[in-house]
Amino acid sequence: MIINKHDFFVKGLHYTIRSATEEDAKALSQLRLQIDGETENLDREKGEAFIDEDGFKGIIKEDSEKPRNLFLVAETDQRLVGFSRCEGSDLKRFSHKVEFGVCVLKEFWGFAIGTNLLKESIEWADSNGIKKMTLNVLETNDKAVALYQRLGFEIEGILRNDKILSDGKFYNTIVMGRLEK
Repeated sequence: MIINKHDFFVKGLHYTIRSATEEDAKALSQLRLQIDGETENLDREKGEAFIDEDGFKGIIKEDSEKPRNLFLVAETDQRLVGFSRCEGSDLKRFSHKVEFGVCVLKEFWGFAIGTNLLKESIEWADSNGIKKMTLNVLETNDKAVALYQRLGFEIEGILRNDKILSDGKFYNTIVMGRLEK
């Protein structure tokens, strides 16, 4: 689905959140690769599950057409610095919900980009009859967990020893959900 773009000005940074277009595909491929190498908060290590330009074009096309999918980008000075996706299921038993994920370049943390991507996604979901949003977050990502809770998400479960990080230790994944208000 496509939404209207919105401009934000946070701590001296102006950025726009808008729906992704196929013209963003090459930049998204590079952006995702970079972000995957900057943090262990995500599921992938740098280069794993790589999506090339054509792959992103396909995802963007599909997300633009499906009523329960949303692909947003955050852009500043004609540079993509973050993105988020809500992905719904074609299965009737899951047609009421979407799964949310977000990525922001580390140098742009602290400008509420992830927060505003999520708020835009929540507004879209609530205005389009989506009853539930879900997400997964690494247990050590305290700021993200607190943000999600402030925006109405609740902890629904813990996946024990779900990930192995670079220190060789196991970490839990927190499963969170938000019901339409």
